[in-house]
Amino acid sequence: MKLSRRSLLKTSAAAATFAAVGLPSFAQAIDELVIAYNVNLPSWDPTVGPSAVNPTIQGFYQSVFDLYIPQNTDLSFGSGIITDYGWSDDNKAIWMDVREGVTWHNGDPLTAEDVAWSLERAGKAETGNPIQFIWGKVTNIKAEGNRVTADMPEFEPTFFKWMSFLTGYVLPKKYYEEVGAEGFEAAPVGSGPYKVERFERNAFVRLVANEDYWGGAPAFKTVTIKFVTDAASRVAEVESGNSHVTLEIPYEEFDRLKAKDGLAGVATPISDIGMIFLNDIEVMTDPNVRKAAAHAIDKPLIIERLLSGYGVPIDTLQTPDYIAYDDTIKVEYNPDKAKELLAASGYGPDNPVKFKIQTTRGFKPKDYEMVQAIVGLWRRVGIEAEIEVYEIAKHYELRAADTLAPAAFYNWGNSVGDPTTSTGFAMFGPSPHSVWDGEDTFNAILPLWGEADEAKRIAGWKEVDRRIAENAEVIPLLQYVQPIVHDARVNVVPHRSGALLPHLMTRA
Repeated sequence: MKLSRRSLLKTSAAAATFAAVGLPSFAQAIDELVIAYNVNLPSWDPTVGPSAVNPTIQGFYQSVFDLYIPQNTDLSFGSGIITDYGWSDDNKAIWMDVREGVTWHNGDPLTAEDVAWSLERAGKAETGNPIQFIWGKVTNIKAEGNRVTADMPEFEPTFFKWMSFLTGYVLPKKYYEEVGAEGFEAAPVGSGPYKVERFERNAFVRLVANEDYWGGAPAFKTVTIKFVTDAASRVAEVESGNSHVTLEIPYEEFDRLKAKDGLAGVATPISDIGMIFLNDIEVMTDPNVRKAAAHAIDKPLIIERLLSGYGVPIDTLQTPDYIAYDDTIKVEYNPDKAKELLAASGYGPDNPVKFKIQTTRGFKPKDYEMVQAIVGLWRRVGIEAEIEVYEIAKHYELRAADTLAPAAFYNWGNSVGDPTTSTGFAMFGPSPHSVWDGEDTFNAILPLWGEADEAKRIAGWKEVDRRIAENAEVIPLLQYVQPIVHDARVNVVPHRSGALLPHLMTRA
């Protein structure tokens, strides 16, 4: 990757603003931590709208707000605002104990009333929480002392897992009701390790330490996170010393930079997967086309050649870390079989089947290049795919409206590792996160949502995954390995969820 004066200047949409912020250098002691992040932050409410279900921005939210139940760096469940929880004997009610002595950033005490209100608000359809179909399963929510209780007429086995996942954040009842949605967006208040000091949309956010944080004050008292969506610019940021930490850069650049004096790097598997959504429209209603597209992709070769070996091939929407992973489910690379399947539907290299595939470019390392390679492999067997590049926000918009192209590359996050939050929401037609509307898959998934027998539930999801793989209703590609490059004077602790969390960073 060639670095130039132009690429250095591209690192922000507000270069003049950063001149006022001040830039670090390798020769100075680190006072203010600067991070070059790969995405923008669209909204400060972590519980509503499409951004609330974007796994890549959860690190912002977890810096300012608390999840009900946090996850440790290895994805085990920790103790947070909710210190203990459980079910009634008949699975018809739940209870939660709320941590005492926690304060909001404005000094107000965090109470069980805040937890009860946050749950009730999340469960109302009019609030706009994209996971309302989970939160809405509890009723009669009450707070007494530091305990919250609620009824659950319809058993939801993953309810407490969702308290560690997307939209599972506690918000301040009194403050939110005083300022309203617009006021909260302008001046967000949480209970997390950092407070928002300044936010310049499409440019940066500056955070200051919450010295009263119940989990202990973070080491870096000021953190500036720049929104640097261009991968080459993120490379330039850390190489020049303008930022101390960055992530999601091309792996060859990761290998080069981590070997340089003054820099270090860490790359670990995370819970995110790369996949291709198949929308059951146009030619994707033909199972031969779908199966051919799946058999024509050489996943190990793509990982080795494009990702420098950083990645784990997968054939279902489960990684080896997920509880429903089944290593007996395989979709082989077999271009000859792909040609036979296409020929059975009247297609071939001289008469290719045609469709569009959508992808981001630079959002994840080599995302666009991977799609280019896949399109090249498809061309060999008789598939001609047109590539359309879009921003990740556009993907969410199209997916929510069920208007994705016949094929769409995506990064799916599932830090809780449950099959409902991978296969379930990606492949169940009524889910707002799915574009597959097949009736057979719908009927196979439907009884698993409320299955109380855990062994039976997981076995059922494995069978669903096997059926989906056999019919090529989605194309899983790989489990990601996340590259993080950082100044050697900073200790960076990676989180298996993929969230880059400044409160876990310390001075070396």
